[in-house]
Amino acid sequence: VQLQASGGGLVQAGGSLRLSCAASGPTFSNYVMGWFRQAPGKEREFVAAISRSGNSLNYADSVKGRFTISRDNAKNTVDLQMNSLKPEDTAVYYCAADRTPFRVGGRSDQYDYWGQGTLVTVSS
Repeated sequence: VQLQASGGGLVQAGGSLRLSCAASGPTFSNYVMGWFRQAPGKEREFVAAISRSGNSLNYADSVKGRFTISRDNAKNTVDLQMNSLKPEDTAVYYCAADRTPFRVGGRSDQYDYWGQGTLVTVSS
């Protein structure tokens, strides 16, 4: 599967952005999908993940209550709605796909396919 992330940009603290990841191929619903981010000088970190059906969600503690992950299997997309953004949310955001069913994992090594990333900058 090929992944294409979009929707990044510059936003003021407290604002919102919606990221979208479009996947190619007819088997999108077979993948657990995740979002990760990498800030300058830091390691890539988990943000959120969603099960194949969309019924199971997993969030990093740092984004709980502010970010919402969702997917549309008919459109082959997974979105990340980001509200109440903080300067520390500034990072390149990546979407990823995991072929292994029944886990909604938070480790980057669990994911098999990665998009190219989209930059989110939150100004104070």
